[in-house]
Order: sequence, then C-alpha cells, then structure tokens
Amino acid sequence: MSNIYRLIIFLPLFMLGCAPNVIDENKVIQKIESLDMTIFSKSGDKIYSITSPNSSYDNIDLKFNLKNPIIHILNGEETKYIISSEESTLSNNNKLLKLKGNVKLKTLKKDGDFLYADNFIWNIENTNYLLEGNIRFENQNIILNSGKAILGSNNIIEFFNPVKYIIKDENNENKYEINSENAYYDLNTESVSFKAQDKRVKSIIYF
Repeated sequence: MSNIYRLIIFLPLFMLGCAPNVIDENKVIQKIESLDMTIFSKSGDKIYSITSPNSSYDNIDLKFNLKNPIIHILNGEETKYIISSEESTLSNNNKLLKLKGNVKLKTLKKDGDFLYADNFIWNIENTNYLLEGNIRFENQNIILNSGKAILGSNNIIEFFNPVKYIIKDENNENKYEINSENAYYDLNTESVSFKAQDKRVKSIIYF
C-alpha cells in the first residue's frame, strides 16, 4: 500500500485505491494505516519523509490528517532534523506542513539539540520553520525559552522577545538564569548571541 501513497505526490486521484469511509454526502475521508510517504521536489530531490501509524486523507479539502507523525527533514539522502508531535496536517499539494501538540525537533549531533514547541509550521517553498507556543531549546550547554522562534536554513534559531535563558555548568546543572530580548542560537558554531531592539547592545557566548 505504501507505493500507492507515494504516487499521491504526483497523482492524487490514486488515493481512491482503498475503500473510502463516507462521512457525509459532501465529504469523503479515506483512512490510512501505517502511512510511509516521501515528498520530492520538482527536480526529484527528497525534501522530507513522513510516517504515521494512524492517518486519513480528506478528498474534498485535499489534506492529510496524521496522528503521532514522525517527520525526517532531509538534505539529500541525509536526515537534517527529526520532528515528532501528537498530530499534524499536510495540505496545499503537500507543501504546507503543520504539527500540533508536544512538538519535538532534534538534530543528529552527537550530544543532541532539542527544540520543543506547541506548534510547528513549514511551507516547503519557504526555507524557514516557524515554532509557536512554549518554545524550549535545550542541549548540554544552555536552555532557551520564549513564545515564538524561527529556525532558518542557515541553522540559526531566532528566539523572539521575551527570552529567558539558562546557562549550564560542567555538571549539567543550572548555573545562572537571565532574561533578555531577542536571542539567536547558531547550531553550527554552538554559540548564542543577544541583541537589544536599539541594536546598540550585543553579546555573544560560545560553548
């Protein structure tokens, strides 16, 4: 069955291969078990893959509804980030991905970076990922909290004011806690910088 679902990327009507569950006269919902789907770019490059043990497809709204999805955001054949949540939707011809409830994004670095949120939104035509609600970034060096964050294609996470951050010591215990305006964490250099709105105050911490 997974081969059929991969075809939806190019031929959505092939989704009718399974018996639909008719909800009302204007809407047809198709239940899907063990969804395993990979989304490709127009040039044939892998963009991301999704697995879900329980999902459905709305043939009227042309939208997937996924329970407990796991998303691998890809860079060629390599996984860049792994994201999980309680539920998600995939719409706009597989271009708009929304995750909701206990969103967890992790990198594949040895020590691991973890980014938590209530909501995650990604339009694949935009290289940035938007996270909203109870943002928490954590690794072995620091904890950053805010209400909104954007993860860019340059691997820099922008945390929006107000931001609270906690620096950890060598025993992985909280060393000190500070509030600030916007903060930027660079996943590549493992550094965090803080900028005031008037741009006259700027500090950078490397770990």
